[in-house]
Amino acid sequence: MSEPKTTVSSWRRGVVLGAFALAFVAVLARAVDLQVLQQDFLQGQGDARHLRVVSLPAHRGMILDRNGEPMAVSTPVDSVWANPRETLLHPEQLAGLARVLEMNPRDLHQRLAERAEREFVYLRRHVTPDVGRQVMALRVPGVALQREYRRYYPMGEVSAHVLGFTNIDDRGQEGLELAYNTWLTGEPGAKRVVRDRLGRVIRDVENIRPARPGQDLTLTIDQRLQYLAYRELKAAVQAHGARAGSAVILDARNGDVLAMVNQPSYNPNNRGTLRGDSARNRSVTDLIEPGSTIKPFTVAAALESGQFQKESLLQTSPGRMRVGRHTVTDIRDYGLIDLTTMISKSSNVGASKLALAVEPQQLWETFYRAGFGRSTGSGFPGEAGGNLRDFFHWRDVERATMGFGYGLSVTPLQLAQAYGAIANEGVMFTPRLVVSDAPREAYRVMSPHSAQSLMHMLEVAVSREGTGIRASVEGYRVAGKTGTARKLVDGGYAKGLYLSLFAGMAPASDPRLVMVVIIDEPRGDQYYGGQVAAPVFGAVMRGALRLMDIPPDNLPGLRSAARSSAEAPA
Repeated sequence: MSEPKTTVSSWRRGVVLGAFALAFVAVLARAVDLQVLQQDFLQGQGDARHLRVVSLPAHRGMILDRNGEPMAVSTPVDSVWANPRETLLHPEQLAGLARVLEMNPRDLHQRLAERAEREFVYLRRHVTPDVGRQVMALRVPGVALQREYRRYYPMGEVSAHVLGFTNIDDRGQEGLELAYNTWLTGEPGAKRVVRDRLGRVIRDVENIRPARPGQDLTLTIDQRLQYLAYRELKAAVQAHGARAGSAVILDARNGDVLAMVNQPSYNPNNRGTLRGDSARNRSVTDLIEPGSTIKPFTVAAALESGQFQKESLLQTSPGRMRVGRHTVTDIRDYGLIDLTTMISKSSNVGASKLALAVEPQQLWETFYRAGFGRSTGSGFPGEAGGNLRDFFHWRDVERATMGFGYGLSVTPLQLAQAYGAIANEGVMFTPRLVVSDAPREAYRVMSPHSAQSLMHMLEVAVSREGTGIRASVEGYRVAGKTGTARKLVDGGYAKGLYLSLFAGMAPASDPRLVMVVIIDEPRGDQYYGGQVAAPVFGAVMRGALRLMDIPPDNLPGLRSAARSSAEAPA
């Protein structure tokens, strides 16, 4: 009876052992298949899921002022991204992620769902370090940080119109950021890394290509003068309830733009402050009729024609004159005056008589050589060229009004460039915003004798005998011209709307700085250039001459020495 039981037990043991043996062989075969036969395939599949080539962001070049002070820098920041395929597998974690990113959970889910076929989707760009730490602490699968750069402008609104700004991808959108985007932009690098299931980089495998930083850009701007000009311009615009304003300072010796400011402005660090056309650089894009600030060039045309000398007389009585159906008037009857008085008192009648006495071609050529009617060549994006009609089409009334600044349009930078020619003995430089080793572009606008004569006239205009006394600076000789122009609106001159202007240079004995100030639509009883724009010039120039350590040329001791030298026998 026991033998059959023993046989059954042995049979069962054999079956079990055989089963174990077959299982072992199967496992062994599978291991050989995976580890040997399919190794390359499986390795590739693993790498495809965890080995990634990531971009190495390139640092955008800095923008520096002429003294090496930073005006625009790129700082490293993190951006939050996700792999929707992985993140959507854990919907229960989206609410916490949305809270940290200050997003609506439904919007976050929809954003991921709409891009489910992608492997990389930005959730929020340029987050603070604290937000980045909170995101990674959530350990949401498929969510990680990407290192990027954000542009920062230390001077904020003060230099906004010159520099412009970049977009979220650090590419120039306005101003010099746009004009020199290729120069400033670096070349991204690449490296191969291993990521974990959360999308975090756990190991660098190899560097494929190093990132190449962008090149730095050095401007001719002096931050100290930029701030000074901006402060005074903003104060004047606010004090007079004006619509806008612009100011430009040039180095009289070479045309370098030392300061260029506008109102209203915006903060490029906070794009939320950008409203309407506030990003426009009015100093190079806005066209204005220059009013009486053009009169020195009308005088230049007369002097260059050989028909007039500085001492030549003009009869302006009775303070008005008819030109066709139009009447040109002065604020009072100046009588018989010389050219210096015409400039210092700003006689429209005198300027009109000069313009009508000079050949139209002579007047046009003088204006054109001074840079009116064409771009300055500064290289600033969107620069306007101004408007100067061909002299063949001028009527007498146009010649007369052009003599005192109506019928042509200029930009503030063009006007500053033209006054730079007077300051530099008749030679005009192309304005320059970026420091360069390239040869200076310059050409002669008028003879040295004409320029010297104009300097004397403009210096009288900033004395108690002229309209620009409020532009004077104690201890320095200042030369300049006021201007007040009615605004052209919808093809006609608007009643009660004016432009207040002042253009000048200092020190007059050896000009170093040229400045133009324009206040657009000052409100109230004070709207003349001598009342509104001239004080801005005086305040800025007072500080600028000190900052640049330019010695005074009008101290009592210097005046006495100059008189003694003049009175000494030859």
